[in-house]
Amino acid sequence: MSTIITRDIPQGALAPYENLTRRQLAAQDRFIAESVPVIEAALEAGLTPLSLLCEQRHVEGKAAQLISRLGDVPVYAPPDEEIRALTGYELFRGVLCEMQRPRALSLDEALGGARSCAVLEDVSDETNLGAIFRSAAALGVGAVLLTPGAGDPYSRRSARVSMGAVFRVPFARIGEISEGGALALSDRGFTLCALALDESSAPIDGFSCSRPAILLGNEGRGLRPDTLRCCPNHLIIPMHHGMDSLNVSAAAAVAFWELVGKRQRP
Repeated sequence: MSTIITRDIPQGALAPYENLTRRQLAAQDRFIAESVPVIEAALEAGLTPLSLLCEQRHVEGKAAQLISRLGDVPVYAPPDEEIRALTGYELFRGVLCEMQRPRALSLDEALGGARSCAVLEDVSDETNLGAIFRSAAALGVGAVLLTPGAGDPYSRRSARVSMGAVFRVPFARIGEISEGGALALSDRGFTLCALALDESSAPIDGFSCSRPAILLGNEGRGLRPDTLRCCPNHLIIPMHHGMDSLNVSAAAAVAFWELVGKRQRP
């Protein structure tokens, strides 16, 4: 049973929770999950909790069932003002959990038997990253692949925005698309489909393939020119009212539905 510690907290025990709005954890073997649903999703995925930081009002409230699942994991519940001073922001969701980062998957482990995947080239915004994972989970995309410049799916904001989908959809880091990534996917039977604002791009609603690898680019510049040259299929989402683009997470949801979701049912 978890020990609830409200005072005389051991020195250094709360260090992982300091200044969460300013930086990510320096220790790459840990991350912070925020909110009860996200933490529960991580537990269901088999991840290991190390400690819990909880507002006192939630210890016997909305976090009670979660705490009952933690075994001997320490639960820290200092006064709310101390939590705000520690984390650097108002803890609206009331609960944070320090968790062990799982071993990174290889490309083949992430793909497994997947019939589709999303490839995120340098998508760095944590909110976009989490929204893309949420759409991938909801619409049946089998895996997410990230280039070296893409953000961290386990970052606090990404995991929260994803509603825990980062723990459900397997993902892996790959090299740059133009430096072997495209070939690696083609060799595994995937058809590369790049979302691109090119005049030559075909409407996405008229395209179909059995194993799509859906490429999405950076929020500012989109996919790199050398990446586009590696992709045989350039697709575009038809738009109205003079709009020429969508936010990358919105574009991802449309693409996932068109190329994956509407061709399969839960």
